[in-house]
Amino acid sequence: MLGLVKRTSAWISKSAWAAYTARRSLVAPAVSSSPAWKLGRLNHVAIAVPDMAQASSFWKNVMQAEKVSDSVPMPEHGVYTIFVELGNTKIELLHPLGDRSPIAGFLAKNRQGGIHHICLEVADIAAALDTLKACGVRPLSEAPKIGAHGLPVVFLHPKDCGGVLVELEQRQ
Repeated sequence: MLGLVKRTSAWISKSAWAAYTARRSLVAPAVSSSPAWKLGRLNHVAIAVPDMAQASSFWKNVMQAEKVSDSVPMPEHGVYTIFVELGNTKIELLHPLGDRSPIAGFLAKNRQGGIHHICLEVADIAAALDTLKACGVRPLSEAPKIGAHGLPVVFLHPKDCGGVLVELEQRQ
């Protein structure tokens, strides 16, 4: 079949396959050399935990973290959070809150817990979203929501970010 390639059990056009693979590529099209937004520091690494008390105790007593917050319910996100301050960044411990928690689904697949996402700061979250969408990166929600730090956040689809769930947080 002229101009077609077989992928799995379906035949698709070479141009459609090229567009599909380009979209899935980690090499994005070039954007302006001086973007309207700037990628900032690593804000935190989030870890889903099946037992919040055990995880908190581990970071306090075994790892000897100096500052471990109390558990805070975040019903709008379906999680309880604890932040472990590390000086140059934080660890966010996540535990499900309610039946529809995205963390409950993660823990169903990863019973021992594990790294859930990374959070990066940006100077302008709206401009970052515009640029990333133009590069084919899909946000998991159309608009930012208010996150655990009281700042706008948005999550980016892991299939568009090298298999990593990325949270962007508006820098203060």
